[in-house]
Amino acid sequence: MRLPFTLLIDPVPADSLQQNFDDTFHEMESSAPALRVGELSTQRGDGIFETLAVVDGHPQEVEPHISRLRNSARICDLPVPNAEQWRAAIAYAALRIPQRGEIALKFVLSRGVEHGPAPTAWLYAVAAADFSGVRATGVRVVTLDRGYPRGVAEKAPWLLMGAKTLSYAVNMAAIREAHRRGADDTIFVTTDGYVMEGPTSSVVLRSNGSYVTPAPSGAILHGTTQQSMFDYLRGQGASVEYRDVTLDELRQADAAWLVSSVRLAVSVIALDSEPFPADQPVTEALNASLLARTA
Repeated sequence: MRLPFTLLIDPVPADSLQQNFDDTFHEMESSAPALRVGELSTQRGDGIFETLAVVDGHPQEVEPHISRLRNSARICDLPVPNAEQWRAAIAYAALRIPQRGEIALKFVLSRGVEHGPAPTAWLYAVAAADFSGVRATGVRVVTLDRGYPRGVAEKAPWLLMGAKTLSYAVNMAAIREAHRRGADDTIFVTTDGYVMEGPTSSVVLRSNGSYVTPAPSGAILHGTTQQSMFDYLRGQGASVEYRDVTLDELRQADAAWLVSSVRLAVSVIALDSEPFPADQPVTEALNASLLARTA
């Protein structure tokens, strides 16, 4: 029961009939060297990843995360992960980390070592940051131009915009730009004025009584926690929609949230330096539901 927890994984083919994967898992001391200097994940960011939350010993949204990892692999021409192996790896880790509290569990599939073993994979678990404060107070957000028009992912699939890749330099630069502008986070918009997503989150707004998120596409990831949020809202009798959202509609919404696996749902309280209406009772109800999940 220790953190950080590191597990190297020997990937097996997606169509393998293997059922027990324990011999493909190798626990590592988290301070020990584990990757080669020729590893393409570090040399080029050539790999994909997912991060899920483990709450009181329960991994959250395992199937949506594995499904999205497999989709990212297809987009990036990586070997498609064996879903059973990754389920087993997550379960293996969940039994060996603390059973109380919130933990961030990241799993990675890399193209491997240049001119060497390929692919490579690992799982890494650490204590999640304390997001209780920001869940209670919300975030100030700026909108930033992503530099592409709507539909670019379909016209230029080699941009890999629908994959969750390790190439996060642009996303981190966007968050630093938000900080320079006196904000906490960012919402990307297309050059023609459509809302996309945050660097590490999905965007949900309430407009005309309905909860709306930009439709998943080749450029917008289908948020795993956003899906859980919509399940909860449907259960409460609320209307939910996937569709295109303009920046003007976002600015006129009566509430908005950034939603992600570990931070969960946080209210937008300012947009482009202007105060923005927040619905903290709904935020609290959302997070209570998300934290109470056992799967």
